[in-house]
Amino acid sequence: MAYTGEVTVGGTPDVHELRDLIITKVAVGPMSNNAYVLRCRATGEQLLIDAAAEPGILMETIGEDGLSGVVTTHQHGDHWQALEAVVAATGARTYAGVEDAPGIPVPTDTPVHDGDVIMLGRISLTARRLVGHTPGSIALIYDDPHGHPHAFTGDCLFPGGVGNTHSDPAAFASLLGDVTAKLFATLPDETWVYPGHGNDTTLGTERPHLAEWRERGW
Repeated sequence: MAYTGEVTVGGTPDVHELRDLIITKVAVGPMSNNAYVLRCRATGEQLLIDAAAEPGILMETIGEDGLSGVVTTHQHGDHWQALEAVVAATGARTYAGVEDAPGIPVPTDTPVHDGDVIMLGRISLTARRLVGHTPGSIALIYDDPHGHPHAFTGDCLFPGGVGNTHSDPAAFASLLGDVTAKLFATLPDETWVYPGHGNDTTLGTERPHLAEWRERGW
């Protein structure tokens, strides 16, 4: 079946099969977070984006081939509830944005700066710092050499708008500015967006609404 990105807590994961990379999306409770297991086809190495909750479900999704790393997109607690258990079970290396790492209770092995590249086997993932939802949120960009880019945006970009900035105009302006400059201005409409909650989208679907978001202020 074709990948849709529509997953529910307690439901079946959805698998997006690219030529060099396999992306498995699973939803975990209690806040219906998305977690993503990325697998390099060439080496079999795996990386988890957001050990959000339900470590048993995450370990089942990871399977028997282990895990080389876990990236936490930002410091909010619903994105790292299972991190300690997953790291203990797999020995995976931990990554997080350098500004958010102090707010994550599991030590960060590799603090990530804007523009840093995280390697997964032969796969390159470029980190982009997006400030506003938290001080050090990061998105990961996979620029597929056989197709279009894929962006894992945490809680910074969703279908219909940017992430929650808690009615802080400065934080909203910062987040929308970073999302505009670092995602919309540099990536094509075909870029597939994998958010921290809910369904996927594309930059082309959201691009026409940037001015609307700026006007409404959220």
